[in-house]
Amino acid sequence: MESQQVDNYVITNAKYFESHQIPVVRDRLLELDDTKKFQVQTLQLKDPTMILIVSILIGPFGIDRFLIGDVGLGVAKLITCGGLGIWTIIDWFLIMGATKQKNFENFNLTTL
Repeated sequence: MESQQVDNYVITNAKYFESHQIPVVRDRLLELDDTKKFQVQTLQLKDPTMILIVSILIGPFGIDRFLIGDVGLGVAKLITCGGLGIWTIIDWFLIMGATKQKNFENFNLTTL
């Protein structure tokens, strides 16, 4: 991809990744050939802020974990009612980071 396109992608999607992941994303995009460009541009990234809001509102039911693709943790959270509320409160602090990590993993799978 061209440097201008890469910079636009990084600026537009920076909120979906951790700050230490941005240089890796940029380097990967610069090395990417044009055949994968369309796949990267159509990649559906999860919004960490939206996932946090879902976690606050209906976190005990594990919906937040289902949304980011952690089906096993979602089922466990659903069965235990959010770990009797404790797991739900802990997730309020961790879910945004988990969402950004899942976005980075999906990005890596797409750019391979």
